Amino acid sequence: MKMGTVVRTIPRCPTELLKELATAGVATTHEAMGKIGLMQPYMRPIYQGGRIAGNAVTALVHPGDNWMLHVAVEQCRPGDVLVVAVSAENHDGMFGDLLATSLKAHGVAGLVIDAGVRDVEDLRQMQFPVWSRCVSAKGTIKATLGMVNTPVVCAGASVRGGDIVVADDDGVVVVPFRAVDATLAACRQRLAKEATKRQRLANGELGLDIEVMRPTLAQLGMRYYDTLEEAESS
Repeated sequence: MKMGTVVRTIPRCPTELLKELATAGVATTHEAMGKIGLMQPYMRPIYQGGRIAGNAVTALVHPGDNWMLHVAVEQCRPGDVLVVAVSAENHDGMFGDLLATSLKAHGVAGLVIDAGVRDVEDLRQMQFPVWSRCVSAKGTIKATLGMVNTPVVCAGASVRGGDIVVADDDGVVVVPFRAVDATLAACRQRLAKEATKRQRLANGELGLDIEVMRPTLAQLGMRYYDTLEEAESS
């Protein structure tokens, strides 16, 4: 595809499914998918407590140039998450309070950007959720065409327009659109299992016994001694 390509139509999920994934959170969703889809851990929220899930509107931009973010805003719908990938590593502050104001006006749930952001205090006061590579006051230009709603790689994760992006304090994970139903089913099963385990742990049981770890540990050679002297003389 040529630079300057903008795809207008992407698949989108029902709102109730997105809310359920947001509630499940990044860690549970990542585990439910078989430990795939996670973005690099340098992608951090600019404030704690944000929790979102939405269909991805993707933008491919070039270092130091945020032009395509403005183009992408037009393609966003309420509940979407704008995902910005860069054609080469970049730390410039591509996003600030003005673009956030525009995205909020269109009901966008949040931003995930593999570059820098600025106006962080304003963004926090606006309570606009952002996950970014870094914070940088360095400004950008508008001179080079990129692409919108084409497949991208953002912070090591493949993202297509319409894929579901789940983000919270643990990071960012991407659920392929075709895998939403299977992922939700696995999330529900995992959450139910964790609720039971959590209650048993709260009652004083040990994970060693709940997960039946002792036989394998013994098979691998783990031994208990009452004193250090006994261990040293064995």
